[in-house]
Amino acid sequence: MSENETLVKKNKKSALSQDDKHMLKSMFWRSWLLFSSFTMVKMQGYGFEWSMFPAINRFYKGRKEERRKAIVRHSSFFNCTYETAPFIMGLSAAMEKENANNPDFDPESINALKASLMGPLSGIGDSIFWGTLRLIAAGIAIPLAMQGNILAPFLFLLIYEVPSIITRWQMLKIGYTSGEKFITKTSKSGLISKITDLATVIGMMMIGAMTASSVTISTPLKWAMKGATLNVQKILDSIMPGLLPLVVTLVVFALIRKRVKAIWLLFGVIAVGILGALIGIF
Repeated sequence: MSENETLVKKNKKSALSQDDKHMLKSMFWRSWLLFSSFTMVKMQGYGFEWSMFPAINRFYKGRKEERRKAIVRHSSFFNCTYETAPFIMGLSAAMEKENANNPDFDPESINALKASLMGPLSGIGDSIFWGTLRLIAAGIAIPLAMQGNILAPFLFLLIYEVPSIITRWQMLKIGYTSGEKFITKTSKSGLISKITDLATVIGMMMIGAMTASSVTISTPLKWAMKGATLNVQKILDSIMPGLLPLVVTLVVFALIRKRVKAIWLLFGVIAVGILGALIGIF
């Protein structure tokens, strides 16, 4: 077989079908609403779920229970830069396709891979689009706006929004096409289970880091004992730094697993904090 024939054969294999193109276009337009129904509990979770509906409806057509599980799966916590999130959507669509066709596929790996990619892709997207391109666009448009030039907002949109739109579309396609190849190779080699385990570890590390940096609780409790002062906070820190924030996080997590509503947890934390401050515990 000649080199040209080999390239043609590869291109045919990697070419998107009409159904694929229709699905990806629908996902792309829905991805504009990634921040819709934004909450502090799931952040972009419902927007991501909305974007995944074309893939879910296509791959689980006539399979009500599997479709329901996929919808629940993609309504979980999600947070990623607007421009790079479509890559995860495309990859998730490819994994849902594999899950629909392969009974041995582990659906838990879908959310595990999503969790492992959110952080790195957010770092790249924030640096390029929010930290660089947006500032360049604003730096050019603002002086024109101050002069009353009507072209200022259009220039900002041209510099920032056009690259954003192109990137989102290309990232979606790359995520889906590369995802199919990636899943095929890793499923055969058994690498997908290792990646899932690794993604789970990374996700747990991220949760631990967020807990340590975001949850701040300390106690001023002290007792005088035979000329010495017993400092409860120092004792807790000597056992494990950040022990109180960890305990509070685990208690809240346990209540979430018992399906306690987030609003009641919020009010509960506020009430315990106020009460603890009044009696001198916190």
